[in-house]
Amino acid sequence: MSLIDLPLIKLTSPDASFPGLFLLHLNNGAENRITLQLISEIMQALDFIDTRLDSLTGEDAAKGGALITTSSGKFYSNGLAIDDAMKIGDAFYLPFMKMLARMLTFRVPTVAAINGHAFAGGCMFALAHDYRVMRADRGWIAMNEIDIGIPLIPGMAAIVKCKVKAQDRLRDCVLGAHRFKASDAVAAGFVDKAVEESELIDTALQYAKALAPKTRGLSPVFHLIKTEIYRDTVSLLLAGGTSPGEYMAKL
Repeated sequence: MSLIDLPLIKLTSPDASFPGLFLLHLNNGAENRITLQLISEIMQALDFIDTRLDSLTGEDAAKGGALITTSSGKFYSNGLAIDDAMKIGDAFYLPFMKMLARMLTFRVPTVAAINGHAFAGGCMFALAHDYRVMRADRGWIAMNEIDIGIPLIPGMAAIVKCKVKAQDRLRDCVLGAHRFKASDAVAAGFVDKAVEESELIDTALQYAKALAPKTRGLSPVFHLIKTEIYRDTVSLLLAGGTSPGEYMAKL
């Protein structure tokens, strides 16, 4: 059942018997670039989900909730609309980092169903989810800023660092722009499962339904735990810092 249908996103309820479960489909062209409009529409969808969750009572609230994001075609997301980002600077980066912070701490479990390539900003968006399921037969997840000559601002570096825990894999990811196929990303520990394309959404739904009871009653506990375990990352995302290496001036 469709809940929101905007130009660049569609929010649906994939299971009528589970009103706290949501599927957010991103639809911004073939590459699914992250634009200011897409950021705005994602935030609108999260606002809608918050309101819907607050309205649930009884057995519906007891089931908890979860959110899956995905897209279609070759790309989950090919990153930021970089020309726009470079042109308008903070007016682009600050809303993007606010969106990442909100996804990172969202009140219900989040699952990225990565249907294709997830590069740069698209990789960051996927990493902002609690769990990641990736198509096994096609697609890479990568941070390729080093290859296009763009430094990582503090919040962006922080969100990669908080999810890619193995130091050698973090090094390969951000300094080597390594393109991780699904099986490699699973082995590196930042993608949870690699599956065939035909199984992607069903697997994401399995994760979502298994995790949703952790938010039964839809109390703020799940959100508050995430805000604390990711405190340092969220602080950097929301601090407004967009000057890479600025802290070095104090040394």
